[in-house]
Amino acid sequence: MSTNFGDHEQREHDSKDHEERMDSEKTVQRNPHPDFGKVQASRPDWDEKSAWSYRKTRDPDWKPGQGGNDGGESLNENHVEIDPYEEGRPAAFNYKLLISGIVPRPIGFISTQSSDGKSTNLAPMSYTQVVNHDPPIFVVGFAGGMENAKDSLRNLVDTQECVINIISEHFIEAANFTSINSPYGVSEWALSGLHPATCTTVKASRVKESVFSVEGKLMETKEFTSRANPTKKTGVLAIIEGTRFWVRDDAINEERNLIDPAVLKPMARLGGITYGRVTEGFELPRPDWDQTAASDDVKPLIKPKIEDFP
Repeated sequence: MSTNFGDHEQREHDSKDHEERMDSEKTVQRNPHPDFGKVQASRPDWDEKSAWSYRKTRDPDWKPGQGGNDGGESLNENHVEIDPYEEGRPAAFNYKLLISGIVPRPIGFISTQSSDGKSTNLAPMSYTQVVNHDPPIFVVGFAGGMENAKDSLRNLVDTQECVINIISEHFIEAANFTSINSPYGVSEWALSGLHPATCTTVKASRVKESVFSVEGKLMETKEFTSRANPTKKTGVLAIIEGTRFWVRDDAINEERNLIDPAVLKPMARLGGITYGRVTEGFELPRPDWDQTAASDDVKPLIKPKIEDFP
């Protein structure tokens, strides 16, 4: 299923990995600001009073068949077609496009431990998602192939274990700092100031500050090959089964099946170096067919599934 990384092999890759991470960052150029400190200073302070609240939907009076709720304004806009494999288009362009368009994304804050227990790793992964609940299955995407695997992937493959922690507002700066391109052997826990907590089914530690954490066991991995350069491995997908949940007691309901967004205050990943807060929500019940189909207004809209495209 996967490669095993010994300590000697890890050390051989350390210097090369460190250089590749720095080169990759220069190529991608996530930070568009020559002087971010100056830009940051010009912006309003963090709004501590911005608390979770519910609002109405944009159009509470929306009717079946209406389409968009913008009065058709979006239909007047044109689209640009992009071939991801267009000659001369750098792969980094696809990366920047996708992370700015597939938003907001949850951030999997992955904690792992080396097979000998002498080294740990903590890193944010925005290619993270839950894809099943019985059993609880998660996917995490890692940039680069097995040959130049970063510490989190190395540890996950070697030990078959990890913890997926969800990042909240109260430790976003610390979580982001763990993405620093430090060489192997430097502790992200110490650099960030975050605190490890003991787990039950895995040896890796969960993040104590995290409101919600999931202990996980690796099920399988799949490595991806570049379309432009078939000799280059560009990413690894890890499929992980959740084996234990940890939820802060003030965030979970009595039935232990709902987490309060007002306590979780999750951070969302957007494009570039941009993050988003989740401070507002609205509710939309799923429509019921029997009730909807009986409406005289809806009956004319009930047609066979043959789309009429212009």
